[in-house]
Amino acid sequence: MPQTTRENPAGSRGSIFTRLIPKRFRRDSPLVTVIQLNGHIGSVTPLRPGLTLSSCAAAIERAFATGGVKAVALTINSPGGSAVQSTLIHNRIRQLADEKKLPVYAFAEDVAASGGYMLALAGDEIHADTSSIVGSIGVISAGFGFVEAIRKLGIERRVHTAGRDKLMLDPFRPQRREDVRHLKALQEDVHEAFKAMVRSRRGDRLKGDEDTLFSGRFWSGEKALELGLIDGIGDLRSVMRRKYGENVRLKAVSAPHGWVRRRLGLATSATGQADWQGSLWDDALSAIEARLLWSRYGL
Repeated sequence: MPQTTRENPAGSRGSIFTRLIPKRFRRDSPLVTVIQLNGHIGSVTPLRPGLTLSSCAAAIERAFATGGVKAVALTINSPGGSAVQSTLIHNRIRQLADEKKLPVYAFAEDVAASGGYMLALAGDEIHADTSSIVGSIGVISAGFGFVEAIRKLGIERRVHTAGRDKLMLDPFRPQRREDVRHLKALQEDVHEAFKAMVRSRRGDRLKGDEDTLFSGRFWSGEKALELGLIDGIGDLRSVMRRKYGENVRLKAVSAPHGWVRRRLGLATSATGQADWQGSLWDDALSAIEARLLWSRYGL
C-alpha cells in the first residue's frame, strides 16, 4: 500500500508557539547591540561629562560581550573635541571588533565631525542621513587675548616659571611668533595622524582629492557619500533590517550605573566613584566649550 505522509503535529505546534513568543525572546532573531556616542569628546567635569574612554569602555565591552550578537552598531552625534580621547575610543572598538570577529556599523546622526568622524571611522561601514554633517578632518585651537583688557583695568599679572616657554600662548601677554609656529607644528602632527587613520579605514573608497578631503571642511551626508567618506544614506533600523532581516533585534547598551548616580545624574570616575571635586567654574567653561563646538556646525 502507498505510504501517506503526515504532518508533524509537534513541529506545527512549535511553529505556532514560535510566533507567539515576543520577537526579543526568539533565538532565531538576529541581535545587534547599539552603542550611543553622543556629545562633545573630552573635557570631563562632574556635571558635564564628555565622551572619554573611561566613560565609554564599559558600554563598549558589554556590546561586544553580549551573547549571540551578530554585529555592533554605533550611533554618533558629536562635533568632536579631544583628539586623544577620540583615538582611544576608536581603537578600543576596533580591538574588540577584531578579537570577536564582529562587523561594526556606524551611523551619523546630526553631526559626526572632527573627532566625531574619527569615532565613525571605527565602523566597517558608515551611514548617515542626507542632512547629516560629516567630515571636518582637521585640527583647531581657539582662544582669546586679554592683553589690552588687563592694561585698561590696571591689572598687573604676576607669573613665575621655570622653563623659557612655560608661559607659551598665555592669553594675558602678546602673542609670540615662535609660540604660534610651535603650535602649528603640533597641529600638523595631530592632523597627519588623523589623515593616516582616514586613509587606513576608508582606503579605495575615498573619491575626493586629499586637498579637499583633509582641508577641515564639512559636508552634508549626500556630499560625504560622493566623496567616499561614508558608504550609504540610511538610518540604523532600516539598514540593519536590510542586512539582518525584518526580525533583527536592536539592543542599546550602556555602562552600568549605581543607584546614586542614576538618581542624581553625577559623573563617575573610571573606578565608579562619584567625583565631587569639580567646580561650577569648570562646569561653566565646559558648557561654553561644548556650545562652541556645536555652533561651529550651525547646531
